[in-house]
Parts: sequence; structure tokens; C-alpha cells
Amino acid sequence: MPQIGFGTWQARDDECRDAVLTALLAGVRHIDTASVYKNESAVGLAIKMSKIPREDIFITSKLYPADAGEPSKVV
Repeated sequence: MPQIGFGTWQARDDECRDAVLTALLAGVRHIDTASVYKNESAVGLAIKMSKIPREDIFITSKLYPADAGEPSKVV
């Protein structure tokens, strides 16, 4: 996994899609996003448009604590 990822914070809609697509076509293989950014659809569309095999791309996404669910209980 590449140590440096292409960040998508504050990127929205077409701007996000175009930026991620450009990054992928330039050789970037690590995309960083988060559900709270509300741009995951644009990231996904850019990946699809790039035609780069999904297994060649690393995506990191942060999880908001409230979305993590109940912690497992250790007995």
C-alpha cells in the first residue's frame, strides 16, 4: 500500500470526481476519503471511469465513531 494517499477532504461532486480521476490517471493508487466528506460516490465514479482494476487501488476511509456500532464485549 502506498504510504501517501490522494486526499479528498472538502472536494465535492464533479470537482472531486475530476480530481480523483486525474490523480489515478497520473499514477496515484491510494485514495483517502471518509463518509463525513460526503464524496464517496464521486470517488467511486472516478475509479470506475479510470478503468484501473479495483485490486490495483487502495482506498482508506475514516469511520465516524457513531457509525462504528457496539463494541464487542469481552467476558
